[in-house]
Amino acid sequence: MSGHDRVKRQLSVSSDSKLLDDDIREETRVILRPKKPPRPKSEVLLNQQGSDHRRTKRFSAFGGDSPFGKSEAYIKLEQLGEGSYATVYKGYSNLEHKVVALKEIRLQEEEGAPFTAIREASLLKELKHANIVTLHDIVHTRETLTFVFEYVHTDLSQYLERNSGGLDPRNVRLFLFQLLRGLSYCHKRRVLHRDVKPQNLLISEIGELKLADFGLARAKSVPSHTYSHEVVTLWYRPPDVLLGSTEYSTSLDMWGVGCIFVEMITGMAIFPGVRDTYDQLDKIFKVLGTPTEEVWEGVTRLPGYKPHKLGLYQPKKLGLYWPRLHDVVQGENMATSLLQLNPQDRIGADDAMIHPYFNGLPKKLLELPDDVSIFSVEGVILTPGHYSGIK
Repeated sequence: MSGHDRVKRQLSVSSDSKLLDDDIREETRVILRPKKPPRPKSEVLLNQQGSDHRRTKRFSAFGGDSPFGKSEAYIKLEQLGEGSYATVYKGYSNLEHKVVALKEIRLQEEEGAPFTAIREASLLKELKHANIVTLHDIVHTRETLTFVFEYVHTDLSQYLERNSGGLDPRNVRLFLFQLLRGLSYCHKRRVLHRDVKPQNLLISEIGELKLADFGLARAKSVPSHTYSHEVVTLWYRPPDVLLGSTEYSTSLDMWGVGCIFVEMITGMAIFPGVRDTYDQLDKIFKVLGTPTEEVWEGVTRLPGYKPHKLGLYQPKKLGLYWPRLHDVVQGENMATSLLQLNPQDRIGADDAMIHPYFNGLPKKLLELPDDVSIFSVEGVILTPGHYSGIK
């Protein structure tokens, strides 16, 4: 059985409910606070073995009696963004004397921490990789739960806006390799990100790419009772999920990688649906063709497969739609490997990292320890300046 199939089996809907074992029940019991909680401590995010109310210091969420986990350790500087359940601030750590990012989650008194926050904390404490954002600390108060992340100055969405018309192909290759490297690490640990999009890919000043926002991520160790197909921003959502499939695996993330790869080269989102799911599917099928049982077994049995709502299109070569792919050696081939309608045919992260598209990169990049940046390798550097196209 391949690694791809193994992850799929372990993360299928039918097996999902069986994963809620005693450890997870205990974790959930600890995290969801009682209606009238005692003075909260950051160790609520740990599997406590009891508490000692005589202690004068709060505990770090990462274990041990330490100055971490205290709200006074961090200063808010400015708001960076706001989501449905959290606000992100630029902050300063008085402990480490450096700039950090503070993701402040508002708590509802009776509901406790949102499950998306529990999921993100549980996963990020275990994921230690150069291409995954680092979670430094967790601060818990009566009103908020704050994640303290390393500060990364921009994201790929903003980076693309500042470099309109597409990125330098040399930089695209470095960004794509790092994205695959981070996802390979996740997928080997049976973690799906489930929300791969430019806004969730942070870019440092030297060009390090870091996966962020694991609020929708799913792992064997952090289950919920159902799998929703309402994941991933519509533009980066794969056709199998758009058609209502809930039996997805690592291929879910790989479709988003393909969309982002072509977007980095062209400077434009490639499937910008504007109305609904079927508008999104129409944009995909106009390029890749309308799937049939011959090319994708089982597609007509998916709940969203309604022939009267789907246009009938023949597949076309991606280079015809996006000629810039021809400017890059193996560019069209790489994009085609990622943007396969049938999830079973999509290339995995490990295989993509050894695709001929990356032949020009040092082989040493494939042997780096998880926590080491690709920019530690001699000759690997971001190309400066605005890209104006290949002459």
